[in-house]
Amino acid sequence: MDCFGFVKVGASVPELKVGDVKFNTEEIKIQIKKAIEKNIGVLVFPELCLTGYTCADLFHQDLLLQKSKDALEDLLAFSKGKKIVFIVGAPIFLDNALFNTAVVIQNGKLLGIVPKTYIPNYNEFYEKRWFTSGESIISKEMKLCHQMVPIGTDLLFSCENVDGFTFGIEICEDVWSVNPKSNDLSTAGATVIFNLSASNETIGKYEYRKNLIKMQSAKTMTGYVYASSGVNESTTDLLFSGASMIYENGTLLCENKRFDFTSNLICTDIDVQKLNHDRMKNTSFQMNEVKEYRNIEFKVEKNPVLDRLYVKTPFVPSNSIKRKERCEEIIHIQSCALAKRLKHTNIKKCVLGISGGLDSTLAFLIIVEAYKKLGIDNENIIAVTMPGFGTTNRTYQNAIALVKKYKATLREVDIKSSCLQHYQDIGHDIDNHDITYENGQARERTQILMDIANQVNGLVIGTGDLSELALGWCTYNGDHMSMYAVNTSIPKTLVKYLVEFLAENESPAREILLDILDTPISPELLPPSKEGMIKQITEDNVGPYVLHDFYLYHFLRNGASPKKILELAHLTFQDDFTKEEILKWLKVFLRRFFTQQFKRSCMPDGVKVGSISLSPRGDLRMPSDASYNIWLEELESEEE
Repeated sequence: MDCFGFVKVGASVPELKVGDVKFNTEEIKIQIKKAIEKNIGVLVFPELCLTGYTCADLFHQDLLLQKSKDALEDLLAFSKGKKIVFIVGAPIFLDNALFNTAVVIQNGKLLGIVPKTYIPNYNEFYEKRWFTSGESIISKEMKLCHQMVPIGTDLLFSCENVDGFTFGIEICEDVWSVNPKSNDLSTAGATVIFNLSASNETIGKYEYRKNLIKMQSAKTMTGYVYASSGVNESTTDLLFSGASMIYENGTLLCENKRFDFTSNLICTDIDVQKLNHDRMKNTSFQMNEVKEYRNIEFKVEKNPVLDRLYVKTPFVPSNSIKRKERCEEIIHIQSCALAKRLKHTNIKKCVLGISGGLDSTLAFLIIVEAYKKLGIDNENIIAVTMPGFGTTNRTYQNAIALVKKYKATLREVDIKSSCLQHYQDIGHDIDNHDITYENGQARERTQILMDIANQVNGLVIGTGDLSELALGWCTYNGDHMSMYAVNTSIPKTLVKYLVEFLAENESPAREILLDILDTPISPELLPPSKEGMIKQITEDNVGPYVLHDFYLYHFLRNGASPKKILELAHLTFQDDFTKEEILKWLKVFLRRFFTQQFKRSCMPDGVKVGSISLSPRGDLRMPSDASYNIWLEELESEEE
């Protein structure tokens, strides 16, 4: 497949014997061979992995330093003909001082040497006894293994054949400092940071270290690949666990199992295209002084197979505990935002259409939560059921039962007669079930809600969700309009989890909510079947929402091209949809997303909840008349 900006990276914690350079070198070779089998482009090893980190005063032994040089010669010879880039830790003597360095090797060449900047000398660390900060280096290059090699803390490594892939290196303490080296490396262009570390274990350090790497990855908008010394490094008073992990802009992609006496290797694909997109959108990122760096160019073998797994529902956490936490947080955001609007306007009554479907159910429950915060009785919720030509008994009964369970005020306005009069007034055939037939009902319902709101001095609360807005699956000046909308940042795939969470959270209407969750998604604007069942299924018309939410996330959040989205969707949904189906609905998504912008240009206020919002006042400034041609043209080759 096309690279699409993905680079496969790895972190290895090899089995090690402190001071046994030959043993360590042979184990590193074994790990490199395994990395090549996995198509890894760049592989990082722990700090001082050739000698062992805990050699202490043995670092003053000429023999140990010479054996380390010999090991580099050996690894250079071993690397010939191999395109993998690997980074090993070694002590280097230069300018009358010993430096703790990362040595970058590829295909028989020393690409560069990066020394450690911050030398810890507190608690259990005593590195200044042996090593000097890389900031003290005078030379810009050195002769090593019969090659002239760039050396310094000012090195960046830029990939010639993967756009946007540049990596920098920091060593252990460099990331623990007040001003980590990766701050400067990232603003200078590094999209991936490799960290060679020797971090011992103490109580609580594991979580602290993970949070540190997570936040540094997020702050610098980088892929962060971390490899730390393993259990075999342990000696005297220190125990090492061999923690390694890979993050991408604050998201953990993979980590190893610690406390392993044998060698281990982790790898994943980092999306440098996405990282550059994140930086491009975040204009604050480049508002820092950019230091000068020397760029060393290299090439990687492009990975023909993407091994990284993507979740089918990117808006919904897969972990059940995190999902519950997320649901609780979202409900607080939605209900507090609505409560603030009610408090500001000094209005106590909310008016909404209640259909027995998911969206209106969630909006109703959010109003209930807002009223709890404000101490307002639920009788001030005016829930209006408006049966039309497509209303089924199941949704009708669920809507009524839900309102009664929460002791809200129920009003019923049958819209059939008024719609028939309207069709007669405009000369529309009642048997012609076209868009006029459907939208006439939607606009009639909105008019009723607006007028009732005027009657009771209330606010019409909109129920439409993010997925519907993205597809334009709403009637302009019908359900598209309200006085305040609470679901506009909630994608369809998340709506059901929020309702489910509220159903399980001591709801008096649990059974009703569970049945609503089990009801097919439909606007119910077309007559039901002879058996009284819902005949108009939304996803039959616009496509599966699970696909559209996936498209929306990667299109807006990650700036992915249609071809890239198609490939990711195929890898993710290959057991659920054919590639032809995925392509078909992706084209539907693109056409509707572009052509329906005019509806989003005048959408009502609604709280932003997640990373994606379609509000014209916040996250999406998009012309209503933009052409979608180049986006669809990119997919044409996929049909051949």
